[in-house]
Amino acid sequence: MLAEGPGGPVWLGVDLGTQGVRAVAVDAAGHVAGAGSARLRHDLRRGPRHEQDPQEWWTATCAATSAALAGLRGREVAALAVDSTSGTLVVQDGAGRAVGPGLMYDDTRAAARVAAVREAGQAVWAALGYRVQAAWALPKLVELCATGAVPAGHTVVHQADHVVARLAGHPVATDTSHALKTGYDLLADAWPTAVFEALGVDAAVLPAVVPPGTPLAVVSPAAAAESAVPAGTPVVAGMTDGCAAQVAAGALAPGDWCSALGTTLVVKGATATPVVDPAGGVYCHRHPDGGWLPGGASNVGAGVLRRELPGVDLAALTPAAAALGVPPGATYPLVGVGERFPFPDPDARGFDVGGPAVPTPAETLARVAHGVAYVERLAFDVLAGLGADVSGAVTVTGATSANDWWNQLRADVLGRPVAVPREAGSAFGAAVLAAAEPGSLAATAQRMVRLRARFDPRPERADALAEGCARLRAELTRERRWSL
Repeated sequence: MLAEGPGGPVWLGVDLGTQGVRAVAVDAAGHVAGAGSARLRHDLRRGPRHEQDPQEWWTATCAATSAALAGLRGREVAALAVDSTSGTLVVQDGAGRAVGPGLMYDDTRAAARVAAVREAGQAVWAALGYRVQAAWALPKLVELCATGAVPAGHTVVHQADHVVARLAGHPVATDTSHALKTGYDLLADAWPTAVFEALGVDAAVLPAVVPPGTPLAVVSPAAAAESAVPAGTPVVAGMTDGCAAQVAAGALAPGDWCSALGTTLVVKGATATPVVDPAGGVYCHRHPDGGWLPGGASNVGAGVLRRELPGVDLAALTPAAAALGVPPGATYPLVGVGERFPFPDPDARGFDVGGPAVPTPAETLARVAHGVAYVERLAFDVLAGLGADVSGAVTVTGATSANDWWNQLRADVLGRPVAVPREAGSAFGAAVLAAAEPGSLAATAQRMVRLRARFDPRPERADALAEGCARLRAELTRERRWSL
C-alpha cells in the first residue's frame, strides 16, 4: 500500500518531449507536489533528417528534475521513471556516453531501407500486426549499422535508455515499449535475431529488454549532484510517451480506452489479447500487468483550426458554435496529406462538403469538432470490428479536453460516458509507473488518477449525430474507396 500524507514519499516522472523535458513529483494520492521543465533549444532539421544533441537531453533533464524537487524539503523520492519519444535512437559507448546525435522519432533518412525491413521480417510483422514505417527505429538501426556508425563495443539505445544511463552512470536495459519500433518481437519476448541477421544487424548492438516498471539501477552520486535526485533513488524501466500518457489517463483495465485529441487524434486502450490489424493502422504494446495496449493514430484533429482560424480565441467562439446544432454535409478535418487510422491511405486529403460556401468562424469550429468526433466514432467501430473490447470507459486528454462543449459532443457521438482527468501528460504517467509494484500498474493508476469531470451521452442527440456520422462515412467510402 502506498503511504499518503503531506510529508510522505513522492515518485518522479520525467518526460523527454520534442520541445523540452518535463518532470513532476507525485504523491500517493495523485497530487503533484512539484513540477519543472526545460526547453530543448537545439533542434536540427534538414530534409528527412531530424537530430537533437543527447547532451542537451541530459542538461534539460537535470534542470527539470531540480525544479520539480526544489520545494519538497527533503521528502523521500521513492523511485523515478523516464518516458521518451517513440522511435528516437542514439549510438552510445560502453560507458553510456553518446557518440553521435540523437535520431528523432520523425527522422526518415532510412526510408530506402523500409522495403528490405518489411520483406526480411514479413512473418514476424504479420503475426504482430506491425507495418514498419520509415520513421520507425528499425530502418534507422539498419542504416546506422550499414554505414559504420556503430563502432565495436558500442550499442544503439533509445532516448530514455540514454538518459537513464546518465542517471545510473552505466548502460541499462531498455523496455518492451520503447523496443517495439526497433522490431522487438513481443510475442516471442525476444529480439528477432534471424530477421536482424538478414538485414546485416548484430543483435549484440541492442540492449537487453525488460517490462516497463522493472528496477534498472539507482541514481549515482555524480548524477545526483547534477539532477538534485538523491543518490540511491531507484530508477525503473519506462515507456514511450504515448503509453505513459495512457497511464496518466488510467485507461489500463480491459475494455477501457483513452483518446488524446490535440493537433491529431490518438486512441489507445487495454485488451486481454492482442489486436492484429491487417491494414497496419493498429499496433499493440505489452501491458506491464499482462495483456496488451492496442492503439491507433489518426491524422485528423484540432490542428486544422490553427490553419483555418489563426489567432482566434476558440473558447470565446465556443458558445456560438454550440448553438448551431449538427452541421449539414460532412467534414473530414485532415491536418495534412495522408491518413493512418481508422483507415490507411497515404494520399488521403481532407474535405468539407455540403456546408456553407463561406462558413463563419463559429461554423468552422462546429464542423471541425463534429468531423473529428465522427472519425473518433469510426475508430472505435474499426477497433470493435478487429475484435477489441471497447465496452469500457473513455478518458479524454489533450489540448481540447479543456473545452467542455467539445467533451460533451464526443460523449454524445460515442454514445458512452467521457471522463477528463485532473492531471494528464506523460510525465504524470511516468510517475504513476514509478510508483507501481510489478503487476499492479492498473490498480496504482486507479488510486492516483483523479477525474476533473464526467460527461454522459444525451440520448436526445443520438439520432441527429448518427446521421451526421453516416454522412461522413458515406463520403469517405465514396472519396477514398474505403469501406468503413
